[in-house]
Amino acid sequence: MKSNVFLLWISLIVSASNMDPLCAQEYAIGADLSFLKAAEDQGSTYKENGEIKKGLQIFKDHGYNWIRLRLFHTPTELPNDLEYTIALAKEAKAMGFKFLLDYHYSDTWADPGKQFIPKAWEGLDHATLVDSVYHYTQRTMKAFRKAGASPDMVQPGNEIIHGVLWPDGQIPENWDQFAELLQAGINGVLTGCENHPPPEIMIHIDQGGNKEKTKYFFDKIFNYGIDFDVIGQSYYPWWHGSLLDLRENLHFMATVYKKPIIMVEVAYCSEPTEYKDKLAPYPETPEGQKEFLESVHEMMLSTPNNLGIGIFWWEPATLGGLSHRDYFDDEGNVLPVITVFDKYTRY
Repeated sequence: MKSNVFLLWISLIVSASNMDPLCAQEYAIGADLSFLKAAEDQGSTYKENGEIKKGLQIFKDHGYNWIRLRLFHTPTELPNDLEYTIALAKEAKAMGFKFLLDYHYSDTWADPGKQFIPKAWEGLDHATLVDSVYHYTQRTMKAFRKAGASPDMVQPGNEIIHGVLWPDGQIPENWDQFAELLQAGINGVLTGCENHPPPEIMIHIDQGGNKEKTKYFFDKIFNYGIDFDVIGQSYYPWWHGSLLDLRENLHFMATVYKKPIIMVEVAYCSEPTEYKDKLAPYPETPEGQKEFLESVHEMMLSTPNNLGIGIFWWEPATLGGLSHRDYFDDEGNVLPVITVFDKYTRY
């Protein structure tokens, strides 16, 4: 009996030593707050129980431990340039948040429907474009580190199911070129850290409820030998399928790819918006919005092998600037969805 106990003890030690550290890391409760600083700089206020608070503090008080920020190359209308992003990242990191940096590799929004080349890179041949991605990523990573705001995780590209930097890196037409551009971004992240610990690398697509498209994309990524740490997915139910579709894809990703998974963009509306003419899985009300996030969170926690390691809301602090997906009403009062993680918060 003693020998069996000893063998069990040894096996547990060996198992623990072989465990992927990402699987054991703190669960990421996050939000993309890329517009937060701009809103507050323009005089917007955020309130809880009638009291005005800093936006970051409201999220911190309710268990949020990660912030996600996008970076545009040279934006002309939106605020998310390097200087702005560093300032917001520094503020968040000073409060104890971890930081996910989202490279759009564009001067404006990059997503499945558009991946515009920055104006500064227009007309470049493929080799020069690859070099530009590498050096730009390296340079900006150094800038974050020098400012004391190094990201803890980086995604080189946003929702890249159809590639980046069209038409050069558009897929499925140009998989070889896309893979070189993606690898250049990853290399820029890693060398930009110099002798400091590198951040985790996330590859982010927008197919949370679509197993077939997820399989197509990541099978190709692995075939090209691209090394990364975390699978990032977007999940908006009006575009990406039911919760059962999400469950099926989570099970597939965890069991086949054995990589940690973050739902890095999720959202639901607090007023009738996406489901005016069709049946909604939840009421588009403040309470329905909260119920949606609770359901997705519980599904993440049930991902096989504990590989569901976090969830981020997009984008909760625009004060109605984009849609009714915010966490705040038109007067800046925080909605019930902010309380979803209260029972998980460590005090």
